[in-house]
Amino acid sequence: MIELQPRSDQRGCFARAWCREEFARHGIDLEIAQGNASTSATRGTLRGLHWQAAPHGEAKLMRCVRGAIFDVVVDVDPASPSYLRWIGMELTPSNQRMLFVPATCANGFQSLADDTEVDYLVSAPYAPDAVRGLRYDDPALAIQWPLPVTRISDQDKTWPLIEQPALRNLG
Repeated sequence: MIELQPRSDQRGCFARAWCREEFARHGIDLEIAQGNASTSATRGTLRGLHWQAAPHGEAKLMRCVRGAIFDVVVDVDPASPSYLRWIGMELTPSNQRMLFVPATCANGFQSLADDTEVDYLVSAPYAPDAVRGLRYDDPALAIQWPLPVTRISDQDKTWPLIEQPALRNLG
């Protein structure tokens, strides 16, 4: 989690959202290749859980700029001690938090308010053949989404469950 440090005066507020040198001092090495914006009209909308397989892995820096989201990161690196463990946190414009998602992790989020907008930076261009996913409701993950899912893509609701053979090799 990255917390912005806003400075306020009579005009409003200013905060630096990206500084390569400062992030590198904290072990975050993110070469920005692409910036994305996502909007969700209805609270409860779920996007993810996605990642791109190597060599197209993409690290992400997530930020909610309108509304609110519950953002989830799942470690998908089989060599990691935290393999298939997840964390989730609320991102809102008012809490001034961003979430760094390593390239070895899946990411997904649920909108907690209508008309939610998320901006995020990624380290690699989108590679359709490298896209992988986990089911948002996989019992092996037991992710506790804060709201019932109101909208989700066909792709996201049909990723195979972890115990299914297609996911044994997550790379």
